[in-house]
Amino acid sequence: MYERLTKCPLCKSEQFNNHLVVKDHAISKESFIICECKNCKLWFTNPRPDEENISKYYDKPNYISHQNKSRNLTDIVYNAARKYTLKQKLNWLNSKIPKKGRMLDYGCGVGLFAKTCQNDGWEAYGMEPNLKAASIAREENGVHIVEDFEALQKLKKFDAITLFHVLEHIHDLHETLDILLGRLKKRGFLYLAVPNRDSLDADLFKEDWAALDVPRHLYHFNKQSMNFLVEQHQCRLVDTLPLPFDSYYVSLLSHQAKGNKHKYLEAIKTGYQSNKHAKTNDNNYSSLLFVIKKK
Repeated sequence: MYERLTKCPLCKSEQFNNHLVVKDHAISKESFIICECKNCKLWFTNPRPDEENISKYYDKPNYISHQNKSRNLTDIVYNAARKYTLKQKLNWLNSKIPKKGRMLDYGCGVGLFAKTCQNDGWEAYGMEPNLKAASIAREENGVHIVEDFEALQKLKKFDAITLFHVLEHIHDLHETLDILLGRLKKRGFLYLAVPNRDSLDADLFKEDWAALDVPRHLYHFNKQSMNFLVEQHQCRLVDTLPLPFDSYYVSLLSHQAKGNKHKYLEAIKTGYQSNKHAKTNDNNYSSLLFVIKKK
């Protein structure tokens, strides 16, 4: 059910330390250890549920990325921000690839971003392991769902492949990236959005920082560990972009985990502070989008 890693999943170093003990506030209420690699500085959840048993940690009726409806005020806030960020994501694609082509959203959830791209003239595809979410993407949002990697290999290559808050969930990190990079056109772009553990909100909340989201998040990146990943896959980083809305939502969930009665007001305050701090501290926003090309 659980697997204990004896090597860093990023650089394979055997030199790592226990760094934090973090509670799964969202579902199981279990506690998990986060280790820090001495070599590449990746944080990773260890031990972690294996691939066959991780699904129960997503087993929540209103897991927000797997459903279309808002069930409470927190979901309403999330969905309001999501409408804005969908347009922002589309602008990021169009700015790099003005001649709309083929795109794949890996870990597409209910398919809202793929649908947004499709409506803008892209030939859009999605991949999603959660069967319920994939069904919504296909049947309600009209997204072409690619069932698995075998089916993916049969398709033409893509101009853009996006993973928005997906990379940190993937057990086979290097194998998956190799497959996706292999399905990119020569001039294509890979978009990787992940939480940034060097942000101010991460530092303020520490083990209660909601973006740690153990055990669903297997890895916890910063710029240094992401650059290491990019180099390992013989790619180059062409842009690093902020996701400023994430600081507010993550702060809201973090205050909620701490039992703060004034979580909405406090989340606005903390999110604003984090974004303001990031502007003068190496753009260390709560989440970052790394835009990557093959060398």
